[in-house]
Formats: sequence, structure tokens, C-alpha cells
Amino acid sequence: MKSRYAALLFAGCTTLALAPVSALAQGTEDSEARQQTVVVTGTRQAYQGEFEVLDVPQADLVIDADALRDAGVLDLNQALDLSASVARQNNFGGLWNSFAVRGFVGDENLPSNYLVNGFNAGRGFGGPRDISGIESVEVLKGPRAALFGRGEPGGTVNLVTKRPTFETAGELKIAAGSFDFYRADADYTSPLSGNAAVRLTGFYEDAGSFRDTVETLKYGASPSIAFKLGGSTQLVYEAEFSHQEIPFDRGVLAINGELGRIPESRFLGEPGDGPLEADVLGHQLELQHDFNDDWSGLVGLNYRETSLEGTSTEAELANGRQRLLVDGRSLSRQRRSREYDATYTVLRGEVTGRFNTGSIQHRIIVGADTDEFENDQVFLRFRPPTNASNPSEQAANIIDVFNPVYGRFPLPSFSPLTNRVETQRSTGVFLQDQITLTDRLEVRLGGRYDDYEQELLNRANGISSKQTESQFSPQFGAVYKASDMVSVYAAYGENFRPLSGSDFAGNAFDPNYSKSLEGGLKFALRNGALIGTVSAFSIEQENILTADPVNAGFSVSAGKAESQGFEFDLSGEIADGLTLWASYAYVDAQISNDVLDFNFALPIEAGDRLLNIPEQSLSLQLVKQAQLASRPLSLGAGLLHVGERLGEAGTDFELPGYTLARAFAAYDLTGALTLRAEVDNLFDETYYTNSFSQLWVQPGTPQSFRISAAVKF
Repeated sequence: MKSRYAALLFAGCTTLALAPVSALAQGTEDSEARQQTVVVTGTRQAYQGEFEVLDVPQADLVIDADALRDAGVLDLNQALDLSASVARQNNFGGLWNSFAVRGFVGDENLPSNYLVNGFNAGRGFGGPRDISGIESVEVLKGPRAALFGRGEPGGTVNLVTKRPTFETAGELKIAAGSFDFYRADADYTSPLSGNAAVRLTGFYEDAGSFRDTVETLKYGASPSIAFKLGGSTQLVYEAEFSHQEIPFDRGVLAINGELGRIPESRFLGEPGDGPLEADVLGHQLELQHDFNDDWSGLVGLNYRETSLEGTSTEAELANGRQRLLVDGRSLSRQRRSREYDATYTVLRGEVTGRFNTGSIQHRIIVGADTDEFENDQVFLRFRPPTNASNPSEQAANIIDVFNPVYGRFPLPSFSPLTNRVETQRSTGVFLQDQITLTDRLEVRLGGRYDDYEQELLNRANGISSKQTESQFSPQFGAVYKASDMVSVYAAYGENFRPLSGSDFAGNAFDPNYSKSLEGGLKFALRNGALIGTVSAFSIEQENILTADPVNAGFSVSAGKAESQGFEFDLSGEIADGLTLWASYAYVDAQISNDVLDFNFALPIEAGDRLLNIPEQSLSLQLVKQAQLASRPLSLGAGLLHVGERLGEAGTDFELPGYTLARAFAAYDLTGALTLRAEVDNLFDETYYTNSFSQLWVQPGTPQSFRISAAVKF
């Protein structure tokens, strides 16, 4: 019922949005012949200004549409695998995106935040992000608080959406693959008049899985409308709707620290729980006006609703309640019910431009933004009794990991655990000035001032709390152009992220702070067709939440961590008809002081590695363009290597490293029809992508095949 209501609301919003477009189209028919046709390529990306690749004193990696297509990417997790600087984290049973950039991840109890066209959009509970409707994925490395505001020190991910053009084009794609995978994608854009154009992208996916009993259903659409309001003003509206039904799946487990004792396909929850349902309904509106060739203004508004609800059965993590630790086969399980709702509203405005003071040129970005994130959670839970009470198998909700029988016992009832609403508000002003001192030397100075407010209402006991914080985040950088093809850069930035909740005394936590230093070399070869970056970085972070050593069940902001590393990214055409994608990262991320683990109060010593962060990562992709029977043929191969990682904080449990190979071929059968075949995990390697503990380990997909046909019109 809820998804049906969301679909009706989505359709109504789209109809209302199209109504003024139709009126505008009819009203401009007489003048249409006199107007010059233009192509809308999308408004300028907020907070970034207009800079060439070699001008930016930070490491950025743009995963464009070609790279996404060649890699067979369908969701954000797969897209980010192309960047070696990004590591997968605990994905909440497959229900959200969670990742770390340069070793650091945000709040483990929320999805990782990401941006959509500069808007904060990753927060909330809309399920893992599908790549339908996305033109490119930008991995903006290093601290970005000087412009974007509070966030993670390792970097920011920004999704650039597909937007209308004034040239009619469309594509319909259908695909089928291993494990009962079926999917359809549609993309259509067309002018409605000389001043308006529309675009509609959508997807539908019905898929089984290599995991026993796990099946998913996903669908969504992203309509957008663009208006040319005169020769220098553009208005773009975008909607986002999606619905996903995904069984909550914590994966497999290690027995006595050993993985592989049970098949990777074994599901240890209860199919009778049914899937969790995740819904998104969002709106973005952007107005861009070019005052002249040097100055431009951009105003934007974003509103996004997300929800997640359903029940799940999961392995119990407390040692004293877990029978598996006693007999090595009887898994004690908890059961959870979640009803999460979130709304996110963002309003921003900025002006970019250039001017001279004498012989010195300035390129500035100045603006302000305000946002409000409301996180409403109702959380119920059943937990098995302690082992000391010698509970029955039914009382402990036991499943035999070697011979599972689903539905063996009646589903246990819940007890209340969480009933609260948290509201975070932030208002910031920012300024960045990139100063051209000579033909080769530029410096960047920037800063942002934020006022942050957090309100927390515990509806279970009626207690509310409030905290406020103000913070200035500076940024400095310099770039030296050694030639027209090579530049050298260095940058320093500071970052902060407020922490939710309060300590034993009821006091708000000090915000999480970080300092970051990086330097590197950028190059653009073959007339810009081949772009690369070599970078080194060092990040220090403090006030990380850890367990209170005195007051059990409470936390203190006492942890410190550091991350140092080296990166190499290269993408583009290395020879005629031959393109290469290469991304390598070495990341040494570790705790800097002795603390207690936030979740289980296990001792963590200085020098211990951060969870799920490999030291070595590599992503490679090579694509050759050829001819077969005078028709275009693409042949490609890819390689993904992820080193061993810590699999559970406060222990020596590790996930083994893995190397995956993939291959594909795409053939243009006609000018409009393209056939494609691809195989992932070519050598059928057993691997594990991430974990939270030895009992929550996510296995990777075995060898799989997919074929597709795409028709362009």
C-alpha cells in the first residue's frame, strides 16, 4: 500500500510539473522557428566552480558514462569499486550503501552520505542506490568541508544525473543473467519546444541470488525538465522515485575464526520475515543565471523523503548469548523490527566569477546553504537469553548452521528498544578564492563557517536534549603548472562532523575533527584524452566515539585515528581504439591510541587497523574498439584486487584478500541495436566483500553471466 501511494504521488508530481511545460510549449510555437536550438548539458555542478583538471589542487576521480558502461555497473557499490581509494563497509544486510574513502567512514549506524548534483542525498533509508539516471560518479578526495560543510575527511562522492537535451534520443535495454536476473532500463529525452526539454529514465529489476531464498525486486524512475528562460538563464527540475524489496541478509559466518565452513549460499535468517521495503521520493530544483561571461549564479532546493520498514532475523553478537560459541553449530538469533523514516531538505545559493586586482586574477566561489535532516526511528527487538540460563532451542531462536530448517519455531515477539526522532540543522557560509599569481603558479584559499544544531527526542521516556556547535573549516592549496601537460599540487584542509547522542552525564559529544595534508602530480596526455593523478596523503582524526571505560553502555569521544597512503589513477585512451582505466591505492589506516571498541567494549590498541580497510587495492579495465563485418565491436577485460582486511574490531579476525577478473564483448548488430555479453568473477573465486563481526560476513557473488540488448532510437 505504501509503495502504491508513493507511485501515485510520484505520478501526480510529474503531471503537475509537465503541465506548465505543455503550456510553455504551446505558447512559444510562433516564435520557435526564430530561436536557435541549444543543447542542455546540465547546470554547473555546485561548489566546484569552473576549473580545468590541472588547475585543481586536490585529487579527483571522475567515473564517466563510458567507464560505468564498460564495467557493467548497475549500482553505486559497483561504481565505487572502480576507485581503489574507496573501500566497502558494513552494508546493513544489503539495505544501504556504506563506504570509506582513504580509510575513514562516517556513522556506522547510518548510510554513507553522498551528493547528487551537489545536494546532500545519501542520508536516509532509501535502499542501495541504483545507477539508473546517473551520468557519472565523482570521487572528490580529501577534506571538502571548506565548501560542502561537515563530512568525512577522506573525501566526498558526488553523483551527476542525466538531464534533458534539445535533441531527441532514447534507449531501451533489457538484460538477463545468472541466478534468475532480469532487468529493463529506459532513457528518453526530447525537446518540448525551443525553450523546454524533458528526460525520463527508469529501471525495473527482478532478481534471484546465489544466496538461498533471497530474491529482490526494484524499480524506479527519474523524470526531469529543463527550461531556457532567456539566453542566459536555465531552470531544471528533477524527481526521483524508487521502491525496493530486499530480504535482510547478514551473510555467512566464521566458526572459531574460520571462514568457508558453510557454503557461501547459506542464508541464516528466516524467509518468513519477508523483505524489507525501502522507498524514495525526492525533488531537486536548480536555477542558474549567467550574468556575463565571467559571473554566474546558482540557486538550488532539494527535498527527499525515504523510508525503510520490515523485520529480520539475525545472528546474536553478544558472546554470552551465542550458543554457536559453545557447540560450533547452533546459531542463536535475534529478531528485529524496523520502521525508519527520514526527510532531508537543502537550500543553497552561490555565485562564481573571476576578476583581476592588477595583474593577479581571482576565481571565486561564494555562497551559503542551509539543511535539515530528520531521522525518525522505531526499533523493536527480540534477543535470545544468556547461555547461563540454559535456554531451549526455541527460546534462543536456534538454527543449525550445517543443516538449517527454516520456520522451525514460531516467530518470537518483540520488545521496544528505540523510539526517537533526531533533527539536525545546519547553516553555513563559504568562500573560496583561487588566485593566479603567475602563468604557472596558483594558490587556493578557502573557508567555511557552520552553525549546527541537533535535537533528540526520546519518545519512549519523553526526554529531549539539544546541542549546538559552531565551526570554521579552512582550506589551503597551491598548484604549479610545470608544463601544459603536467602540474604539481599541495593542499591542506580541516574537517568536522558532529556526533549524535550524549555521554553518561548528558553532555553533548565534542565533534569529530580531522586535519588532512596531500600532495601530488597531475597530467593530461594525448591532447587531454589520457588523464592521470599521482597523490600522497596524511589524515589525522580525533574525537571518535568509543565505549566509556567507566560507565557501561555509554560512550565517550576519545578515539584517535590516522591514515596515510599513496594513490595512482589513470584513465583514457592510451592508443587509438584502446582505453585504459587504472586505479591503485595503498592505505595505512589505524587507531592512534588505546581505546575500547564502541560496540562491544573490546580493547583496541594503538596501531590496530581500521575495520574493512585494505592496505592494497587495485582496479584495472582495458577496452579495445575493433570491427567485425564492418560493424563496431568492443572487447574488454577488468581486474579488481582487494587486500586482506580487519574483519572485526578488537580482534585479529581478518577477511582474506581477493582478485576478481571479468570480461565482456559488445557488438553493434545494426546502427540501433547493440548486443552485449559479460561474465563476472571469471575464475569463480570465493571471496568476502566486508564484515562487521565474525558472525556478519558478506560473501561475494560466484561466477555469473549476463546478456543484454540495447535499442537506440
